[in-house]
Amino acid sequence: MLKQHPRSVLSVLLFINIFAYIDRSMLLGFSPQIIHDIGLSDTQFGFLSGAVWVFSYSLMVLFLGTLADRFSRTRIIAGGMLVWSVCTAASGLADNFEHLLMARFLVAAGEAALVPSATALLADLFDGSHRSTANGLFFMGIPLGIGSAYLLSGSVSADVGWRGTFIALGVIGVAISLLLAFVKDEGGATKLEHGEAFLPQMRAILAALRSQPALRYAIAGFVVVHLVFAQSSFTQLWLVRDLGADGASIARQIGILQIFFGCLGAAGGGIAADRLAHGMRARLAFFSALMLLICLPLMIAARFADLHSPLLYIGLAASFFLPFSVYGSTLNLIQGSVPHQMRASIIGFTMMCLNILAIALGTLVAGFISDQLAAAGYAAPLTAVLLGGDLLIGVAILCYVMAARALSREG
Repeated sequence: MLKQHPRSVLSVLLFINIFAYIDRSMLLGFSPQIIHDIGLSDTQFGFLSGAVWVFSYSLMVLFLGTLADRFSRTRIIAGGMLVWSVCTAASGLADNFEHLLMARFLVAAGEAALVPSATALLADLFDGSHRSTANGLFFMGIPLGIGSAYLLSGSVSADVGWRGTFIALGVIGVAISLLLAFVKDEGGATKLEHGEAFLPQMRAILAALRSQPALRYAIAGFVVVHLVFAQSSFTQLWLVRDLGADGASIARQIGILQIFFGCLGAAGGGIAADRLAHGMRARLAFFSALMLLICLPLMIAARFADLHSPLLYIGLAASFFLPFSVYGSTLNLIQGSVPHQMRASIIGFTMMCLNILAIALGTLVAGFISDQLAAAGYAAPLTAVLLGGDLLIGVAILCYVMAARALSREG
């Protein structure tokens, strides 16, 4: 039934992804207020927005990916959405670090159901020459969700507040999840014996990684690119503390830039990758490297600009454009490297790696270094931290080039 309406399925999945990232990113949009109300340090905030989230997400995403290759993906998404929505509402009731930590831990566990199941559905519905576009459009949900979170926080902070916003989002999400549970899906591609889904899929993933250097390099590059998301946890704080921006005003500006340039990267990157690469994996890898070469110099230059310089906003736009521009091409490359019955599992594995290695560790280390530099009297600690992250992201260029070279030798 779903195969008869691929565009409608893509539209619904995009909407759910937007909603998921609003829930996930509202913590960042309200970061100054939440830090003040609960009395968090930068290290605690970095732990909440990065490490604890990613630890929970990573525990679940690999397991839920294997289930999505076996059972109804729509119901897996519905169950996850129910969990994350209830716990989003609970986040609005938190009155200390420990309560907020537990709520965010469970929000992440629920959201881990979405990406493996959704990308597996899209891989079934769209062939290799259109899959970058489908993936890119689905992952427009990230900038739309993040940007909407900043716009909401900048618009309703005085009237509704962060607590009321979290509770309202939770109630809406519960209602959507109950409707989604009635949507039928043919289920995953494999019919494994009961209790044998997880370990055989893990062995198959490890075997694919051992035998395919290009797959290893592509996943490594994708992981390093996600240091941009670790940096984004501190973007608003950087602009407020180091550059003197007004918190509410800059939140709205971040939201607008995030939505426009994130969507441009996701949709435009996916469409361009399909037209330039035609599903050829070596070209997909080169395309990702090209996006990095264009955006990174602009991001680095912005760290030396003042609040009123156009260069600052050009660099911010590049930072919002970059990660989404490689989603369609990289996921198409990764999915095309494994059999169809492993598509959700390999994406689950990829999401686990990037969340642990880039987002969790990246955010925690960034917060820690910022605290240490501030304690030592450094005038602009977050500027130094974000500049270092920009330089480290350049490693992804090498990863993608090596992936392309390995694929060219195979072909």
